[in-house]
Amino acid sequence: MVMDRRILPLLQEYLSIFPAVGLLGPRQVGKTTLVRNLALDRDSIYLDLEKASDRAKLKDAELFLKDHADKTVILDEIQLMPELFAELRSLIDEQREPGRFILLGSASPDLIRKSADSLAGRIGYLELTPFYLGEVDASELEKLWMRGGFPLSFLAKSERESQLWRQNFIKTYLERDLAQIGLSTDPRLVERFWMMLANAQGGIWNGESFARALGITRPTVNRFLEYLEGSFMVRVLPPFHHNIKKRLVKSPKVFIRDAGLLHSLAGVDSMDALKNQVLIGASWEGFVIEQITATFGAAYEYYFYRTHQGAECDLLLVKNGVVKTAIEIKNTLSPKLTKGLQITMEDTGAEGGFVICRIDQGYPLSEKVRAVGLWEFLGRRPQRQ
Repeated sequence: MVMDRRILPLLQEYLSIFPAVGLLGPRQVGKTTLVRNLALDRDSIYLDLEKASDRAKLKDAELFLKDHADKTVILDEIQLMPELFAELRSLIDEQREPGRFILLGSASPDLIRKSADSLAGRIGYLELTPFYLGEVDASELEKLWMRGGFPLSFLAKSERESQLWRQNFIKTYLERDLAQIGLSTDPRLVERFWMMLANAQGGIWNGESFARALGITRPTVNRFLEYLEGSFMVRVLPPFHHNIKKRLVKSPKVFIRDAGLLHSLAGVDSMDALKNQVLIGASWEGFVIEQITATFGAAYEYYFYRTHQGAECDLLLVKNGVVKTAIEIKNTLSPKLTKGLQITMEDTGAEGGFVICRIDQGYPLSEKVRAVGLWEFLGRRPQRQ
C-alpha cells in the first residue's frame, strides 16, 4: 500500500511563496502525476516539452505565456528547452506572483543550462525521490529494498513485471534520456560504466581505474559520472574533513541511488539471489543512505568518514558544521560497536552514534551508541503483523 507523497505539503508551501517552482527528479518517478493532481488556486495549462505540438506553441514563448498570464503554466521536461529560462525571468519580473510556473525536470539545475543564474531569487527547487519508507506500508521494507522506489517497479503485480520495467527503464535511459540532457556518446559504453559502478557499489571513486577498464580518458569517465549524478541515478557522497588533522581519504564514495536499478544492473533478480551475493552489504548500505536522505532532506549535510589508517564511518549527519550523528550501516542481526565508529566519533566530536542493522528492537551498545533497525532510526516503528 502506497501513502500520499510526503513532499506534497512542502510543494504547496513553495507554490504560495515562489513565482516559479522547479520539481526535479528522475524520469518515471511521478512528477507529472503529482502536479497534474494538485489543487491549485487558479486554472492551469500543461505543456509536455517532449511533444512537438507543445513545443510549437512556444515558438513565440513570450506571446503564448503572456496570453496565459492568469494561469499556472506547467512545463514538463524543462531541460529540453533551457532557453525558456530567460523568457520566464522577464515575465516573472513584470508580474511577480507566487505559483505562476511549475517546471518539471529530469536533470539537476547544474545540467539545465543557465537555469540557476536566469531564475536566481525567483524559483524554489524541490526534488521528488522514488518512494521511500515514509510513503509505503510498514511491512514492505524488503520489497522496497529489492524492487526500488520507482512507482511502476514497486507497484508491479509480480517480481517478473518489476524486473522487466527496470530493464526497459535502463535501456530507454541509456538510448534516449542521456542524449536529451547533453551526453552524446555510445550508450553501450555508458552501460558498461553504469554496470561497473553497480558492482563497485559504495566504493571510493577512482576515475583512473574506471578509465583504464573502459579504454577511455579520465575526463570522459568524470563526465559520465557527472551526468549520472545530475540525472539522479547516482549519489556521490563526499568525505568529511573539516578541521581534522589526520590524513583522510579525500575521494568521494559512489552509490547507485535506487536499489532496484542497482539490482538490475548487477544481474540480481530476487531477494534469495541477493542474499547469496557479496553485493548485499553494499546494497543495504546504499538503500539505508537513500532512506535517510529522503526522510531528512535538507535538514542535514551528508558525508562519510575514512582515515588512511583505516578508521571509517558510513554516514555522518552534519548541521551547521557540527557532526550530529555518526552512523554505521550493517546487514546483520548481531551488531557490534566497532573501533572505527568509536574513532570517528572522537575525531569528529559527533554528538551521538548509531549502528543501523536488520533488528526489530533497538538497544544501547555504549553510552553514546545505539543499535537500531532502520524504521526506529527514521522515527517510525513497523506495526507487528
